[in-house]
Amino acid sequence: MAALGWLTPRRRSATARSVLAGEASAEAARKSSQEAPPIPQAAELEPEFPVIGDDRAAAFFDLDNTVMQGAALFHFGRGLYKRKFFETRDLARFAWQQAWFRLAGVEDPEHMQDARDSALSIVKGHRVAELQTIGEEIYDEYMADRIWPGTRALAQAHLDAGQKVWLVTAAPVEIAQVIARRLGLTGALGTVAESVDGVYTGKLVGEPLHGPAKAEAVRALASAEGLDLSRCAAYSDSHNDIPMLCLVGHPYAINPDAKLRRHAREQDWRLRDYRTGRKAAKVGIPAAAGVGAVAGGTAAAIALSRRRR
Repeated sequence: MAALGWLTPRRRSATARSVLAGEASAEAARKSSQEAPPIPQAAELEPEFPVIGDDRAAAFFDLDNTVMQGAALFHFGRGLYKRKFFETRDLARFAWQQAWFRLAGVEDPEHMQDARDSALSIVKGHRVAELQTIGEEIYDEYMADRIWPGTRALAQAHLDAGQKVWLVTAAPVEIAQVIARRLGLTGALGTVAESVDGVYTGKLVGEPLHGPAKAEAVRALASAEGLDLSRCAAYSDSHNDIPMLCLVGHPYAINPDAKLRRHAREQDWRLRDYRTGRKAAKVGIPAAAGVGAVAGGTAAAIALSRRRR
Protein backbone atom coordinates (compact mmCIF):
# COMPACT_ATOMS: atom_id res chain seq x y z
CA MET A 1 0.00 0.00 0.00
CA ALA A 2 1.02 3.53 -0.39
CA ALA A 3 2.01 5.71 2.55
CA LEU A 4 1.81 3.08 5.26
CA GLY A 5 3.96 4.78 7.87
CA TRP A 6 3.03 2.21 10.51
CA LEU A 7 4.58 -0.67 8.64
CA THR A 8 8.25 0.12 9.28
CA PRO A 9 10.20 2.34 11.67
CA ARG A 10 10.90 5.77 10.27
CA ARG A 11 14.01 4.96 8.26
CA ARG A 12 14.93 4.80 4.61
CA SER A 13 17.63 2.11 4.54
CA ALA A 14 16.74 -1.50 3.91
CA THR A 15 17.04 -3.96 6.77
CA ALA A 16 17.45 -7.71 6.72
CA ARG A 17 13.69 -8.03 7.24
CA SER A 18 13.08 -5.65 4.35
CA VAL A 19 15.28 -7.75 2.09
CA LEU A 20 13.52 -10.93 3.23
CA ALA A 21 10.10 -9.41 2.59
CA GLY A 22 11.19 -8.11 -0.80
CA GLU A 23 12.70 -11.41 -1.93
CA ALA A 24 9.67 -13.40 -0.72
CA SER A 25 7.32 -11.07 -2.59
CA ALA A 26 9.41 -11.24 -5.78
CA GLU A 27 9.42 -15.04 -5.64
CA ALA A 28 5.64 -15.16 -5.18
CA ALA A 29 5.12 -12.68 -8.03
CA ARG A 30 7.32 -14.59 -10.49
CA LYS A 31 5.70 -17.92 -9.60
CA SER A 32 2.23 -16.45 -10.22
CA SER A 33 3.15 -14.80 -13.51
CA GLN A 34 4.67 -17.91 -15.07
CA GLU A 35 1.18 -19.18 -15.87
CA ALA A 36 -0.02 -15.86 -17.29
CA PRO A 37 -0.84 -15.71 -21.03
CA PRO A 38 1.54 -13.81 -23.35
CA ILE A 39 1.01 -10.06 -23.52
CA PRO A 40 -0.27 -8.82 -26.89
CA GLN A 41 1.63 -6.02 -28.63
CA ALA A 42 -0.03 -3.14 -30.40
CA ALA A 43 1.03 -2.25 -33.93
CA GLU A 44 1.71 1.37 -33.09
CA LEU A 45 2.16 3.35 -29.87
CA GLU A 46 3.73 6.44 -28.41
CA PRO A 47 7.21 6.47 -29.99
CA GLU A 48 9.08 8.15 -27.13
CA PHE A 49 7.99 6.31 -24.02
CA PRO A 50 7.39 3.54 -23.28
CA VAL A 51 9.74 2.09 -25.88
CA ILE A 52 8.08 -0.59 -28.00
CA GLY A 53 9.71 -4.00 -27.80
CA ASP A 54 12.16 -3.12 -25.02
CA ASP A 55 12.03 -6.41 -23.13
CA ARG A 56 14.53 -5.19 -20.55
CA ALA A 57 12.08 -2.50 -19.41
CA ALA A 58 9.04 -2.97 -17.16
CA ALA A 59 6.66 -0.83 -15.10
CA PHE A 60 5.93 -1.03 -11.37
CA PHE A 61 2.69 0.44 -9.99
CA ASP A 62 1.79 1.08 -6.37
CA LEU A 63 -1.84 0.08 -5.74
CA ASP A 64 -3.65 2.16 -3.10
CA ASN A 65 -4.58 5.64 -4.31
CA THR A 66 -2.36 5.12 -7.38
CA VAL A 67 -4.22 2.43 -9.31
CA MET A 68 -7.27 2.21 -7.05
CA GLN A 69 -9.22 4.71 -4.96
CA GLY A 70 -8.94 3.80 -1.29
CA ALA A 71 -7.05 0.97 0.36
CA ALA A 72 -7.31 -2.62 -0.87
CA LEU A 73 -6.99 -3.98 2.65
CA PHE A 74 -10.08 -2.08 3.79
CA HIS A 75 -12.16 -3.23 0.83
CA PHE A 76 -11.00 -6.76 1.55
CA GLY A 77 -12.09 -6.32 5.16
CA ARG A 78 -15.56 -5.30 4.04
CA GLY A 79 -15.82 -8.45 1.99
CA LEU A 80 -14.68 -10.64 4.87
CA TYR A 81 -17.23 -9.02 7.17
CA LYS A 82 -19.97 -9.79 4.65
CA ARG A 83 -18.84 -13.42 4.88
CA LYS A 84 -18.94 -13.30 8.71
CA PHE A 85 -15.20 -13.54 9.27
CA PHE A 86 -15.50 -10.97 12.08
CA GLU A 87 -18.02 -8.87 14.02
CA THR A 88 -19.79 -5.53 13.52
CA ARG A 89 -17.50 -3.57 15.84
CA ASP A 90 -14.54 -4.56 13.65
CA LEU A 91 -16.37 -3.38 10.53
CA ALA A 92 -16.95 0.01 12.16
CA ARG A 93 -13.22 0.31 12.74
CA PHE A 94 -12.48 -0.63 9.12
CA ALA A 95 -15.04 1.95 7.93
CA TRP A 96 -13.49 4.73 10.01
CA GLN A 97 -10.00 3.90 8.76
CA GLN A 98 -11.17 3.89 5.15
CA ALA A 99 -12.99 7.21 5.61
CA TRP A 100 -9.78 8.71 6.98
CA PHE A 101 -7.81 7.43 4.01
CA ARG A 102 -10.30 8.76 1.47
CA LEU A 103 -10.45 12.21 3.09
CA ALA A 104 -6.80 12.66 4.02
CA GLY A 105 -5.30 10.83 1.05
CA VAL A 106 -2.83 9.03 3.35
CA GLU A 107 -3.08 6.29 5.93
CA ASP A 108 -2.93 7.07 9.63
CA PRO A 109 -0.10 4.94 11.11
CA GLU A 110 -2.11 3.73 14.10
CA HIS A 111 -5.12 2.92 11.91
CA MET A 112 -3.03 0.90 9.49
CA GLN A 113 -1.14 -0.95 12.23
CA ASP A 114 -4.50 -1.95 13.65
CA ALA A 115 -5.76 -3.01 10.22
CA ARG A 116 -2.73 -5.17 9.55
CA ASP A 117 -2.90 -6.92 12.92
CA SER A 118 -6.64 -7.45 12.52
CA ALA A 119 -6.24 -8.91 9.05
CA LEU A 120 -3.60 -11.38 10.21
CA SER A 121 -5.71 -12.55 13.13
CA ILE A 122 -8.78 -12.88 10.92
CA VAL A 123 -7.14 -15.10 8.29
CA LYS A 124 -5.19 -17.25 10.76
CA GLY A 125 -6.24 -20.87 10.36
CA HIS A 126 -7.92 -20.31 6.99
CA ARG A 127 -6.65 -21.95 3.82
CA VAL A 128 -4.82 -19.88 1.22
CA ALA A 129 -7.03 -21.27 -1.55
CA GLU A 130 -10.14 -20.12 0.32
CA LEU A 131 -8.89 -16.53 0.56
CA GLN A 132 -7.90 -16.53 -3.11
CA THR A 133 -11.42 -17.53 -4.12
CA ILE A 134 -12.96 -14.93 -1.82
CA GLY A 135 -10.57 -12.32 -3.18
CA GLU A 136 -12.00 -12.80 -6.67
CA GLU A 137 -15.51 -12.15 -5.34
CA ILE A 138 -14.45 -9.12 -3.29
CA TYR A 139 -12.77 -7.56 -6.31
CA ASP A 140 -16.07 -7.63 -8.20
CA GLU A 141 -18.02 -6.33 -5.20
CA TYR A 142 -15.83 -3.49 -3.94
CA MET A 143 -12.78 -2.84 -6.11
CA ALA A 144 -13.61 -3.03 -9.82
CA ASP A 145 -15.40 0.33 -9.84
CA ARG A 146 -12.59 2.07 -7.95
CA ILE A 147 -9.82 1.73 -10.53
CA TRP A 148 -8.48 5.10 -11.74
CA PRO A 149 -8.99 5.03 -15.54
CA GLY A 150 -6.04 7.36 -16.11
CA THR A 151 -3.60 5.13 -14.24
CA ARG A 152 -5.07 2.08 -15.92
CA ALA A 153 -4.36 3.73 -19.29
CA LEU A 154 -0.74 4.29 -18.24
CA ALA A 155 -0.37 0.61 -17.42
CA GLN A 156 -1.96 -0.34 -20.73
CA ALA A 157 0.56 1.83 -22.59
CA HIS A 158 3.35 -0.32 -21.17
CA LEU A 159 1.51 -3.54 -21.96
CA ASP A 160 0.87 -2.40 -25.52
CA ALA A 161 4.59 -1.70 -25.85
CA GLY A 162 5.25 -5.35 -24.98
CA GLN A 163 6.53 -4.63 -21.46
CA LYS A 164 5.64 -6.41 -18.25
CA VAL A 165 3.64 -4.49 -15.65
CA TRP A 166 3.67 -5.35 -11.95
CA LEU A 167 1.67 -4.10 -8.98
CA VAL A 168 3.83 -3.40 -5.92
CA THR A 169 1.81 -3.11 -2.72
CA ALA A 170 1.73 -3.79 1.01
CA ALA A 171 -1.62 -5.51 0.49
CA PRO A 172 -1.61 -9.31 0.81
CA VAL A 173 0.01 -10.83 -2.25
CA GLU A 174 -3.02 -13.06 -2.89
CA ILE A 175 -5.30 -10.02 -3.19
CA ALA A 176 -2.73 -8.11 -5.24
CA GLN A 177 -2.49 -11.01 -7.68
CA VAL A 178 -6.27 -11.05 -8.13
CA ILE A 179 -6.28 -7.33 -8.96
CA ALA A 180 -3.33 -7.66 -11.33
CA ARG A 181 -4.96 -10.56 -13.16
CA ARG A 182 -8.30 -8.75 -13.49
CA LEU A 183 -6.54 -5.71 -14.94
CA GLY A 184 -4.58 -7.83 -17.39
CA LEU A 185 -1.24 -7.01 -15.75
CA THR A 186 1.74 -9.34 -15.54
CA GLY A 187 1.63 -10.00 -11.81
CA ALA A 188 1.98 -8.51 -8.36
CA LEU A 189 4.47 -8.02 -5.58
CA GLY A 190 2.70 -7.96 -2.21
CA THR A 191 3.05 -8.75 1.46
CA VAL A 192 3.58 -12.47 1.97
CA ALA A 193 1.72 -14.04 4.87
CA GLU A 194 3.24 -17.22 6.23
CA SER A 195 1.39 -20.46 5.52
CA VAL A 196 2.09 -24.06 6.41
CA ASP A 197 0.52 -26.81 4.33
CA GLY A 198 -1.69 -24.20 2.68
CA VAL A 199 -2.99 -22.74 5.97
CA TYR A 200 -2.22 -19.23 7.26
CA THR A 201 -0.27 -19.11 10.53
CA GLY A 202 -1.10 -15.48 11.36
CA LYS A 203 2.51 -14.36 10.80
CA LEU A 204 4.32 -12.57 8.00
CA VAL A 205 7.38 -13.59 5.99
CA GLY A 206 9.77 -10.81 6.88
CA GLU A 207 7.73 -7.61 7.13
CA PRO A 208 4.98 -5.85 5.16
CA LEU A 209 6.03 -4.81 1.67
CA HIS A 210 6.37 -1.12 2.39
CA GLY A 211 8.97 1.59 1.91
CA PRO A 212 12.45 0.03 1.66
CA ALA A 213 10.93 -3.46 1.36
CA LYS A 214 9.16 -2.41 -1.86
CA ALA A 215 12.45 -1.25 -3.30
CA GLU A 216 14.07 -4.55 -2.35
CA ALA A 217 11.24 -6.49 -4.00
CA VAL A 218 11.58 -4.52 -7.24
CA ARG A 219 15.36 -4.93 -7.20
CA ALA A 220 15.06 -8.70 -6.62
CA LEU A 221 12.46 -9.10 -9.37
CA ALA A 222 14.48 -7.00 -11.81
CA SER A 223 17.54 -9.16 -11.18
CA ALA A 224 15.59 -12.39 -11.66
CA GLU A 225 13.89 -11.11 -14.83
CA GLY A 226 17.00 -9.57 -16.38
CA LEU A 227 15.56 -6.04 -16.35
CA ASP A 228 17.53 -2.82 -16.66
CA LEU A 229 16.08 -0.58 -13.94
CA SER A 230 17.34 2.55 -15.68
CA ARG A 231 14.89 1.72 -18.50
CA CYS A 232 12.00 0.85 -16.15
CA ALA A 233 9.20 3.06 -14.81
CA ALA A 234 7.57 3.25 -11.37
CA TYR A 235 4.36 4.97 -10.30
CA SER A 236 3.19 5.91 -6.80
CA ASP A 237 1.18 8.41 -4.77
CA SER A 238 3.26 8.23 -1.59
CA HIS A 239 6.52 9.70 -0.34
CA ASN A 240 7.07 6.36 1.40
CA ASP A 241 7.68 4.89 -2.05
CA ILE A 242 10.53 7.26 -2.89
CA PRO A 243 13.05 4.40 -2.42
CA MET A 244 11.24 2.44 -5.14
CA LEU A 245 10.82 5.47 -7.40
CA CYS A 246 14.52 6.29 -7.12
CA LEU A 247 15.45 2.83 -8.39
CA VAL A 248 14.10 3.40 -11.90
CA GLY A 249 14.95 5.69 -14.75
CA HIS A 250 11.34 6.86 -15.20
CA PRO A 251 9.67 7.75 -11.86
CA TYR A 252 6.11 9.10 -11.85
CA ALA A 253 4.15 10.75 -9.04
CA ILE A 254 0.47 9.80 -9.39
CA ASN A 255 -2.13 11.48 -7.12
CA PRO A 256 0.84 12.46 -4.94
CA ASP A 257 0.75 13.34 -1.28
CA ALA A 258 2.28 16.69 -0.32
CA LYS A 259 5.77 15.33 0.42
CA LEU A 260 5.97 13.34 -2.80
CA ARG A 261 4.64 16.26 -4.85
CA ARG A 262 7.34 18.50 -3.43
CA HIS A 263 10.06 15.90 -3.97
CA ALA A 264 8.88 15.18 -7.51
CA ARG A 265 9.01 18.86 -8.42
CA GLU A 266 12.49 19.19 -6.96
CA GLN A 267 13.66 16.17 -8.96
CA ASP A 268 11.76 17.17 -12.12
CA TRP A 269 9.75 13.95 -12.08
CA ARG A 270 6.52 13.64 -14.05
CA LEU A 271 3.31 14.21 -12.09
CA ARG A 272 -0.32 13.35 -12.74
CA ASP A 273 -3.25 13.91 -10.41
CA TYR A 274 -6.44 12.11 -11.43
CA ARG A 275 -8.28 13.37 -8.35
CA THR A 276 -8.48 16.91 -9.70
CA GLY A 277 -7.81 16.69 -13.41
CA ARG A 278 -4.76 18.94 -13.10
CA LYS A 279 -2.43 18.70 -16.06
CA ALA A 280 0.95 16.98 -15.81
CA ALA A 281 3.70 19.17 -14.42
CA LYS A 282 6.10 17.85 -17.02
CA VAL A 283 5.40 16.99 -20.65
CA GLY A 284 6.33 13.65 -22.13
CA ILE A 285 3.87 11.43 -20.26
CA PRO A 286 2.29 8.91 -22.66
CA ALA A 287 -0.76 10.30 -24.40
CA ALA A 288 -2.86 7.57 -22.79
CA ALA A 289 -2.17 9.18 -19.43
CA GLY A 290 -3.31 12.69 -20.33
CA VAL A 291 -6.84 12.16 -19.15
CA GLY A 292 -9.00 12.71 -16.10
CA ALA A 293 -10.21 10.07 -13.72
CA VAL A 294 -13.63 9.87 -15.39
CA ALA A 295 -12.73 9.95 -19.08
CA GLY A 296 -9.35 8.21 -18.88
CA GLY A 297 -10.06 5.10 -20.91
CA THR A 298 -12.02 6.91 -23.63
CA ALA A 299 -9.43 9.63 -24.12
CA ALA A 300 -6.65 7.06 -24.30
CA ALA A 301 -8.46 5.16 -27.06
CA ILE A 302 -9.05 8.37 -29.03
CA ALA A 303 -5.42 9.42 -28.66
CA LEU A 304 -4.13 6.09 -29.90
CA SER A 305 -6.62 6.09 -32.79
CA ARG A 306 -5.51 9.54 -33.93
CA ARG A 307 -1.85 8.55 -33.73
CA ARG A 308 -2.42 5.59 -36.03
CA ARG A 309 -3.95 7.73 -38.79
